[in-house]
Amino acid sequence: MPILPGITGPRDLDNLSTSQLTRLADEVRTFLVENVSRTGGHLGPNLGVVELTIALHRVFESPEDPIIFDTGHQSYVHKLLTGRQDFSELRVRGGLAGYPQRSESAHDVVESSHASSSLSWADGISRAFAATGRDDRHVIAVVGDGALTGGMTWEALNNISDDNDRNLVIVVNDNGRSYAPTIGGMSRYLNRVRTAGAYRDLHHRSDRFFRAFGPVGRAVFRGVRGGTHGFLSRFTNNVALYSNLDIKYLGPVDGHDITALMETLELAKSYGAPVIVHAITEKGRGYQPARDDEADQFHAVNRIDPATGEPLGSTKTGWTDVFSDAIVRVGERDPRVIAMTAAMLRPTGLAPFAERFPERVYDVGIAEQHAVTAAAGLAYGGLHPVVALYATFMGRAFDQVLMDVALHKAGVTFVLDRAGVTGPDGASHHGMWDLAMLQIVPHIRISAPRDGARLAEALDEAVAVDDAPTVIRYPKGAVAEDIEAIERLADGVDVLARDESEDVLIVGIGPFASLAMDVSARLRAQGIGATVVDPRWAIPVQPSIIELAGRHRLVITLEDGIRVGGIGTRVRQVLREAGVDTAVDELGLPDEFIDHASRDEILADAGLTASKIAQDVVAQVLGTRIPVARNAGETGAIDLPLHERR
Repeated sequence: MPILPGITGPRDLDNLSTSQLTRLADEVRTFLVENVSRTGGHLGPNLGVVELTIALHRVFESPEDPIIFDTGHQSYVHKLLTGRQDFSELRVRGGLAGYPQRSESAHDVVESSHASSSLSWADGISRAFAATGRDDRHVIAVVGDGALTGGMTWEALNNISDDNDRNLVIVVNDNGRSYAPTIGGMSRYLNRVRTAGAYRDLHHRSDRFFRAFGPVGRAVFRGVRGGTHGFLSRFTNNVALYSNLDIKYLGPVDGHDITALMETLELAKSYGAPVIVHAITEKGRGYQPARDDEADQFHAVNRIDPATGEPLGSTKTGWTDVFSDAIVRVGERDPRVIAMTAAMLRPTGLAPFAERFPERVYDVGIAEQHAVTAAAGLAYGGLHPVVALYATFMGRAFDQVLMDVALHKAGVTFVLDRAGVTGPDGASHHGMWDLAMLQIVPHIRISAPRDGARLAEALDEAVAVDDAPTVIRYPKGAVAEDIEAIERLADGVDVLARDESEDVLIVGIGPFASLAMDVSARLRAQGIGATVVDPRWAIPVQPSIIELAGRHRLVITLEDGIRVGGIGTRVRQVLREAGVDTAVDELGLPDEFIDHASRDEILADAGLTASKIAQDVVAQVLGTRIPVARNAGETGAIDLPLHERR
């Protein structure tokens, strides 16, 4: 009889035998493969933490003992064990989120899902418990070894080690990978521990020896392993990793041995001070197609055939693919161009560049701040770094963009993948903040290509800039069909459509150029003339935008970012400074955290559909909706700029 359907909460694990827990682990893996293959999602990481998650929930009392996942993509097993077993609409509106989400369950504590933050959360929560007399509660942080490459983790460890009177357990889920194999000195150190013959032999021999004496022997084994910093860790010299931090270390422990995990976690639980438990796991465990995938062991998949792991459905050329080809061509032409990323070589499309120019790629691990400042140094040394990140992670390095790159007039290009609405990944992964955030950086130049041809064009132009930061941002998914301009103006602005009557100027940012074209066709059918432009470089606002705005009755801006402080706001400010009083309607995303849903659903909620926009523009032209368009024939210019008026 299956065990998993009877698990409605963590305490249902309490009465299961070790053999039943092992059977449950097998059932969970089968469930994950069958269900995630239908919906897509993070498969490999969750296959690797099955036994670890079972052991955590058996030993600790969630949610009284908060479990914090770093990052949240390894929380599917946690969801199953806390009563959420309907995966039929995983990452679909109304279904389960792909990351922890407080609205789903009291067992979900942290839902930001940006790596390397869990230890700071755990530090704060455990301090609060200690300060308020809740000494019976524990805090558990499950941190992937990839997250140890992030500086925030070490800042937290430094503070945790300064106050050792707390019930805090740090579980290092060490599988040698973040998305791809983990890089850096920390990774090399852990890898030596993970593969050391001395560790393997000693662990197995000592385990067999003590277990031969039954419960007493197992107790002795636990005591020996827990001595000071761990007997086995001393033998393998792993103590050197944490000795200066003054945090107790237990391990390494086999992350797929439920009994060993429970024994080690019980020991950590009873210690009464911060403890690090080092668990060695295998990403993609139990599913051969994932294990055979050298790229990322099925870190994240779309719909696949569960039997073979082969993708289902047609695959279209994506924005990342276009960038991937373009950066190789740029690298072939310009030996100064080097590529950088933060543990996302393949997801950001840099793998072909790395294969072609292995000496010109730097993967710094999950350390965006370091990447940006190092890029400024590389620029000072005469190179032109292209830093490829997900747009959602750009916020982590804003200070470095401002004070290290821009202040020093460094020629660094930032390529932001997954910009705008990302859909099923949810609030923490929408790349909707970058336009508003980055445009306040002095002298920055920001491009949002409307199609693949313009992306390659923008990259060529960006790497030619050596005295300021440049940014190229594009969305997730299939690249749009190329839209050819009917005219390119002197300052580089592309005119995509023009009617004889200059009623409405529509400024389409990036892929929203196609939306602008659809709106203009609908307006034309209503007898309203529209001009559609793609600035190509949205920041700075080009002079031709100002001149065109003065000739039209109304300006509409469309952007895949938040309205507050977005490109539309910048256009309106520039128009006022230039003495142009044409009304501007700034359309974009609300300044809200948007839950997971399809891109189309989210855009419809925000009113960013052609039919809704056209309907509103008609009302504005008729004077029944604010902002009201000027009367036909009126000029948009005023006598003096607003700042000079009295």
